[in-house]
Amino acid sequence: MRSDLIFGALTHVNNRYELCQLASKATRKLHKPNTRLQDTTNEVLDRFKDTVPMDDSDAVVEKVQLQERRAA
Repeated sequence: MRSDLIFGALTHVNNRYELCQLASKATRKLHKPNTRLQDTTNEVLDRFKDTVPMDDSDAVVEKVQLQERRAA
């Protein structure tokens, strides 16, 4: 049930508004054509339950990868 996924995701994100914003952005990026949008949203919330969506270590790695792409 989606409410269980939401409450699980709220363990890592304190603000419900912020959770909605992050989930909508992630759903747009992860959605595949010919699949249900609801399934993609549930998958995103399930991922948020297991990991911290705003972890700073991911941002640092992403910046380094972006700089490497520009240099090449």
